[in-house]
Formats: sequence, structure tokens, C-alpha cells
Amino acid sequence: MDVVAVDIGGTHARFAIAHVSADGAIELEDPETLHTADYASFQSAWQSFRNSKGGTLPPRISMAIAGPVGGEVIRFTNNPWIIRPSLMESKLDVEQWTIVNDFEAIGHAVARAPEDQFIHLTGPDEPLASDGTISILGPGTGLGVAHLWRSSAGDYRVTATEGGHIDFAPLDSIEDAILARLRKRHNRVSIERVVCGPAIIEIRATLAALEGRAVPEEDDVTLWTRAMADKDSLAAAALDRFCLSLGSVAGDITLAQGGFGGVVIAGGLGYRLRDHLPHSGFAERFRAKGRFANLMGEIPVKLIVHPQPGLFGAAAAFAKEHGVSQ
Repeated sequence: MDVVAVDIGGTHARFAIAHVSADGAIELEDPETLHTADYASFQSAWQSFRNSKGGTLPPRISMAIAGPVGGEVIRFTNNPWIIRPSLMESKLDVEQWTIVNDFEAIGHAVARAPEDQFIHLTGPDEPLASDGTISILGPGTGLGVAHLWRSSAGDYRVTATEGGHIDFAPLDSIEDAILARLRKRHNRVSIERVVCGPAIIEIRATLAALEGRAVPEEDDVTLWTRAMADKDSLAAAALDRFCLSLGSVAGDITLAQGGFGGVVIAGGLGYRLRDHLPHSGFAERFRAKGRFANLMGEIPVKLIVHPQPGLFGAAAAFAKEHGVSQ
């Protein structure tokens, strides 16, 4: 069957036709990306995509949404669109639909993606376990967290969580300083304040203050660009500090979830760091769990490099909900 897969964030809405075969294999056509700000509603964006496909779309849709997906009205976290599931059939002319949280879709992508869509970061260089729990986290605008359980019989379940909002636990004096700075602005500092794209602003500002240096105010996109190019010593140091914190957080979440079958780093920022993470302090911090250091060293940690994990995962979620075998 063919399904319209949709991945909607605050800035972009991505659409693609997904071909789902009888055995559950998924193939995506080339995606089309629309700017949410250019459309008054999701229905308008849907009509634009439909027009680009000659005026006809499959009567099935699966949506990955950046925000809570329960209730009669679904509101997006960072754009003004709303979705009313009860009106999907009449407004979009579809017969079947699936709606999942965006990071739940990532979990489905991890469950279904072939091994060549992952690169090794640390731990044993072996496939993710086919039986057990796999922890998934992804830094981007925020920090998404989910976990995947699968059995050797081929079944799996994905649970999206709000793990990005657990408390940040500093491990050294620099992280103490980062926490102290953030506490001036927030009553409670979660790991998302330190391990997400915009966090590089506060990390660099903390490092500058420790050195008694003044730095101009800049947005996170600019800082990440300079940090990745290694053209700004403080931005590059902030990137290294970010990787340390990401390693610590990944290890903590793994212990909390029992993700001993493997760990997957996802998210747009995770993908951008694919060449940097293996040579940073990420691995050491991931393993630095005291009495459990040996256990942590036995867990394969990977980065998903599928070009469209949200769309692929949305299609996989539809296939699972509507009974198409893997």
C-alpha cells in the first residue's frame, strides 16, 4: 500500500509518499519540504503537496508531530497549526490515519531501519540487540527521549517519554558553573537546558565568564557553525563541553530505562555531530557510571544516519498500527 508520510516540526513540514510492501518493507519517494510559516493551516499545506502530486494522494496518512498527540485537538509546540483527528477523513479525504509524537516516530525508525543506516559511536561494534530495550535520545531544538523494546520473535513497542526534562546533574566545576548560570534564569534546570541546540549559547557564555572574557551576543546557529568549523576557540570549547554532557545524559537515561540492548543518538544536531562525537569525550562520559562502568562499556552506542527518520518512522508506525507485517 501507499501512505502519505508527514513529519511536522515548528519550522518545516515534510511530506513523502511511502510504499509499504506486504512484508512491511518501506520505501520513501523523494520528500518535499514546506515552510510552516507559508501556510495558514495543515490543510493548506496538504493541498499544496497534493497539487504537486497531480491532484491525487493515497487515502492513507501517517503524521509525526512535534508536540503532544492525545486529545480531540492537537496543537503544535512551535507553530500555530492545529489538527482535529475527528475531521481527518472529511478535511483530507483519507480513509486511514496514524498520528504519533515525532520522537515516537524516531523510535519506529530505529526499530525498522537496516543496519547500514547506523554508524558506531562507542561500545562493541555490533548490531543493536534484537531482544531487549534500546534507549533513544536526540538533541535538537529540545531533547527528545524514547525507548524501544523488541523481541527476537519480531515484535516491538515504542514509548515516547519526557526524559529531556529530568534534572541536570553536573559532574565537574565547569558544569557547576553552567548550572549556576542557568539557575539565575530558571527555577529548575533540566538536562534539556544543557543538551540541546540553543544550549551552546549558555555554555559558551559560561566559559567566557570563567576566563574573564567578553563575547558578543550571537544566535545558536551562528555559534554551531563556527564551532563545527573550529574557527572560534570558545565556540569549539563549548562544542566539546556539549559532547561531554551528551555522553553523561545518554548514560543516565540508559541506566534509568535499562537500555542495555543498545543506545541510539538521533535528532538533527546529533546527525551534524556524527564526525565529531566519536573523537570527543562522549564515550568516556557515557561509561563513567561508577560501579556500572564495565556494564556501560558493553553497550553498543550508535547514531542513526537515515536521511528522513521522521518520515520513515511515521510510515513504520502506520504499518504497525494497521497490521502490516515487518
